[in-house]
Amino acid sequence: MCCCGKREAARIDLSNFAMRTSAPRMRTGSEEIRIVTIHNSMDMTDDELDMLEDVALLTMKPVIYAANVAEDDYANEDTNVFVNKIKEYAKSDKAEVMVISAKIEEEIAGLEKDEKQMFLDELSAAESGLDKLIKASYKLLGLISYLTAGKPEVRAWTIKEGTKAPQAAGKIHTDFERGFIRAEVVHFDDLMNCGSMSAAKEKGLVRSEGKEYVMKDGDIVLFRFNV
Repeated sequence: MCCCGKREAARIDLSNFAMRTSAPRMRTGSEEIRIVTIHNSMDMTDDELDMLEDVALLTMKPVIYAANVAEDDYANEDTNVFVNKIKEYAKSDKAEVMVISAKIEEEIAGLEKDEKQMFLDELSAAESGLDKLIKASYKLLGLISYLTAGKPEVRAWTIKEGTKAPQAAGKIHTDFERGFIRAEVVHFDDLMNCGSMSAAKEKGLVRSEGKEYVMKDGDIVLFRFNV
């Protein structure tokens, strides 16, 4: 295969690519677990990965396996033999696994937040399948989110893990990054425990961070800038 463009043309042996669009189905009673994926089984060097960066191969994409189980198995996934088999398979493929119950998701889709939590509590389930999917996706892609809060709105901004404060500010507007001065930061959990920003400041939980600060998941931030 020849990759051309701004980089020098290079030939890469793709004979080790395993293109798979389906895998055997596993049945447990009325439930069915099916793995559907396209992945590569090739260990590639950094130079090869760099040359393939612009090709956008599906085989290079991260994979999450979603195992649909019965309601009774949702809160006890470790006891489901088929789920454990999928976890073993995914581990060898460096992929993530999440367990969902389509039946449960259907039943809680139209419920209010409190009613939804009561339903999950009755099943001894910590969270819904949708919440698990979001968390697994963020983890797999190396993403985190921080919050900005003001009178108009409270908003979450998605950034790459390891992003520094000026670049995080640039997600809002380029002027924020260009004229970055400092970031006033408090973590979401700390603010919720204190009950107000004033109380958090009194306890010394609101920090002033500079250009080298690495953003954390759940940070609530006020950016100071001047352009």
